[in-house]
Amino acid sequence: MKDSLKPGLTFDFRFIVPENKTVPFLLPESPEFQEMPRVLATGFMVGLIEWACIQAINPHLDWPREQTVGIAVGLTHSAATPPGFTVTVSGKLEKVEGRKLFFTVSADDGIDQISAGTHERFVIDIRKFDSKVSRKSEARL
Repeated sequence: MKDSLKPGLTFDFRFIVPENKTVPFLLPESPEFQEMPRVLATGFMVGLIEWACIQAINPHLDWPREQTVGIAVGLTHSAATPPGFTVTVSGKLEKVEGRKLFFTVSADDGIDQISAGTHERFVIDIRKFDSKVSRKSEARL
């Protein structure tokens, strides 16, 4: 991590919602999801917020050797967003505790605030992380 990774970092991230980020596409295996409205799925919204945080902090890491993984989300999803709308994720890095990063975030679609809450990420060394995952996979065999 670079010295520039400090609390107070703010960011805005924009994304145009495509059809394939709506509820029926979240888990195509689910017949229930297939019957649901074609609006931004909560699962994809969470991923979008993670992506916004990643984009904001990557310049402050030794990317790609250092990366971050999401470890906690506390988000609302308070309004539906149809395809074609632009979602803006705004956030702030509130706290850095060692390799643990704490964000406050919100998202809006130009008409409604669609989300607000917190997100936590953890800085990893990708080689160590991949090695640990490999050992776990091998243990299952």
